[in-house]
Amino acid sequence: MTEPHDGSLLAHLAELRSALLRGIAAVLLIFVALIYFARDIYHWLATPLMAHLPEGASMIATDVGAPFFAPFKLTMVVAFAAAVPFLLHQIWRFIAPGLYKHEKRLVAPLLISSTLLFYAGIAFAYYVVLPLAFAFFTTMAPEGITIATDISSYLDFVLKIFFAFGIAFEIPVAVLLLCWSGTTTPEQLKSKRAYVIVAVFVIGMLLTPPDVISQTLLAIPMWLLFELGLLFARFYTPKSSEPENSEGDQP
Repeated sequence: MTEPHDGSLLAHLAELRSALLRGIAAVLLIFVALIYFARDIYHWLATPLMAHLPEGASMIATDVGAPFFAPFKLTMVVAFAAAVPFLLHQIWRFIAPGLYKHEKRLVAPLLISSTLLFYAGIAFAYYVVLPLAFAFFTTMAPEGITIATDISSYLDFVLKIFFAFGIAFEIPVAVLLLCWSGTTTPEQLKSKRAYVIVAVFVIGMLLTPPDVISQTLLAIPMWLLFELGLLFARFYTPKSSEPENSEGDQP
């Protein structure tokens, strides 16, 4: 009885290793393809700030290696983000054989929607939040102060904003998973709506710079996405009358 189990475990580990290697290879291939455009990618990232800098002002590099390492780091992050659909496909190939048919019908849309929502959060941060935040920062600078942002500090700041909004936009998926697993129900979440609204504003305060604009621009979408998750959660709420393992529904 032990040998089949060990063989099955080794086969799963080998498949996991292959999936990891394919994922790493995909990220590296995309990185190699994009490294030539590293400076252009960083220029694109810096556009929201450059558009609001005073005339004659520019970004600076306070570290000797920053002009090279900042675009290099950004290109690696972009390569990983671009490879996310392939990485999720590898995850799906690994876990799909162990799922029931009804679970496959539910998990596949969640993987796709979580990817699209993460990209939507980054796009919202770039096209809406950053221009408003930088316009606020530059207009609030004291008189006589020259704005000269370090390229490494700017990169870290923007990546933090992108990650915060990308994760925040996953709220509908989190709500669906909570309801699907039976941890809670849409009705219970609706009864706690007031607490959720307070929580999203607290999270917006913690994850964004200390200004009301960016905090509000994160909190309001989080609340709306929570409502969207409640709207679709009823389709993911398990029914107690359904058998756990019906005939023809084998993993």
